[in-house]
Amino acid sequence: MSGAAIAISVFGLLSAYLLGSIPTGFLLAKALKGIDIREHGSGNTGATNVFRVIGKGAGVSALVTDLLKGLLAVWLMVWLVSSPLTGHAAELEMAAAWLYMGAGLLVVIGHSKSVWLGFSGGKSAATGLGVLLALAWPVGLGVAAVFGLVLAISRTVSVGSMAAAVAAIALMTFTHQPLAYIVLTLIGGLYVIFRHRSNISRLLAGTEPKTFGSQRP
Repeated sequence: MSGAAIAISVFGLLSAYLLGSIPTGFLLAKALKGIDIREHGSGNTGATNVFRVIGKGAGVSALVTDLLKGLLAVWLMVWLVSSPLTGHAAELEMAAAWLYMGAGLLVVIGHSKSVWLGFSGGKSAATGLGVLLALAWPVGLGVAAVFGLVLAISRTVSVGSMAAAVAAIALMTFTHQPLAYIVLTLIGGLYVIFRHRSNISRLLAGTEPKTFGSQRP
């Protein structure tokens, strides 16, 4: 791969991480309530905590923007690989699936380990869903359906998110997606579950809050 192609690849991957690092939940809480969302509720910056601490509108806004981060990170890499403006489409397309995988993984990590917040953040479920929708939208829709069904039954967001992570791995594998996508989903799905380890502890202790319990300051 030429130096120019490497530079384009690095730019796309770095952009994915920085896009994921935009602390949307933190910024919404600061703008609407003047608080540090990390000091309230569960302490993370994701949509669920924003919903509980700030309210429905802010929670939905955080959910949508977090999902869009995943979509945009992959779409940017797709554009960099395929656009004639880069001048290296044929060369980059040989590694396209792996570049998309890298962008998807880095935007997920960026959301949970934001460089702007001392490497803290959310749990990456919504951002991960955005990545899935960008890579293989039928898989993304299936994962969203699993999340909604499990959430409706359990009334617990963390249970729905972890079930969705497992479903993502299964659906990406059984629909015969490219190997890079399967590897991404395996790593990303396990990472999302790992990010929910405190929720798992609370579930085992019977103290995990239900979906819409308010914890407003």
